[in-house]
Amino acid sequence: MRTPEEIELIRLRSRLTKRFHKACADYSLIEDGDHILIALSGGKDSLALVELLGRRAQIFVPRFSITALHVRVKERAYISDLTYLRSFCDEFHVPLLVRDTEIGELPTSNSGSGLTSNSDAVQSPIAKRSNPCFLCSWYRRKVLFDTAAELGCNKIAFGHHKDDIVETLLMNLIFQGNFSTIYPKLQMDKMPLQLIRPLCLIEERELRRYAELRGYVPQKQPCPFEHASSRTEIKQLIAGLERLNPDVRDSLWGAISRR
Repeated sequence: MRTPEEIELIRLRSRLTKRFHKACADYSLIEDGDHILIALSGGKDSLALVELLGRRAQIFVPRFSITALHVRVKERAYISDLTYLRSFCDEFHVPLLVRDTEIGELPTSNSGSGLTSNSDAVQSPIAKRSNPCFLCSWYRRKVLFDTAAELGCNKIAFGHHKDDIVETLLMNLIFQGNFSTIYPKLQMDKMPLQLIRPLCLIEERELRRYAELRGYVPQKQPCPFEHASSRTEIKQLIAGLERLNPDVRDSLWGAISRR
């Protein structure tokens, strides 16, 4: 006899898997011969991404390979539980690489790095040198791009979900004055590499509940700037807008989809 939690887990896994497959089909995210590098931070979103891609890789068509990469930034105080991450990746037959980096002097240009080739990549390092989230993101992405080139990966998969995409839209509208966001698939301009987001049709609340039911183990010490960013304020703004329109997230997603 299954418990209510077990029944909920089965139903939720089915719903997430269907939305994952729909995103992959609608946006042609996975193709035969792909070698996909998964950006594994250790949070609930990237763990779910490893699980879903790992399960999908066991299906015969399309045939693709995956590798997970966990990047540790020396200056950030979080603690990575590598034993857990390795065990989790092994469960889904996903090889795991761990790379260390540290925040140094940012270059004045990024020729060859691909990091500023379009709006989805990290912005120019000149613009936000003092922003800790920007600096961390820039160096993490540099390691991701360099490792993808080293391994011959043609795609990098990120664990951004539907809420991330909607929030980024509002952030860009409010702080940059432009209608843009991160997209399910983007071809980099200066390198043969695509950025994909297979969780783009899944809401954060569903991933949070799934992580609870699956017993995902969070990082021992989260990022010290986790609750001090503009994104936290945008989440609060959306929560306020939901009092005017409970479907505001879907409305914003619709605006993105029609672009």
